[in-house]
Amino acid sequence: MTDQLDRIQVSGIRAFGYHGVFPEERRDGQEFRADVTLWVDTRPAAASDDVADTVHYGEVSEAVAAVLSGEPVNLVETLSQRVADAVLAFAGVQRVTVTVHKPDAPITVPFDDVTISITRERV
Repeated sequence: MTDQLDRIQVSGIRAFGYHGVFPEERRDGQEFRADVTLWVDTRPAAASDDVADTVHYGEVSEAVAAVLSGEPVNLVETLSQRVADAVLAFAGVQRVTVTVHKPDAPITVPFDDVTISITRERV
């Protein structure tokens, strides 16, 4: 079914959170970013030209930011799953791909970014 769906993508959603396994991550926090791709059927919205007939990507972005800044978790994998769950709670979203970025991860060598990407479907 997802091969017949359209995609809405929002990239670079940012929020400050306190996720991580190290005490300084929990104490000091850091910025997290997320990219989300939603698989939806946009045909009803295209026909009606009404936002009520699609997934409101502004509201999705707010929900994602709330998870990023919400209850701390140890692992980015857990954070990614929580983001996916929040997005799948929106009616019309059949599938989501989430990439969570942790650009300030406590790594002792030079690096640009750490990302975890997951894809989940409505069950």
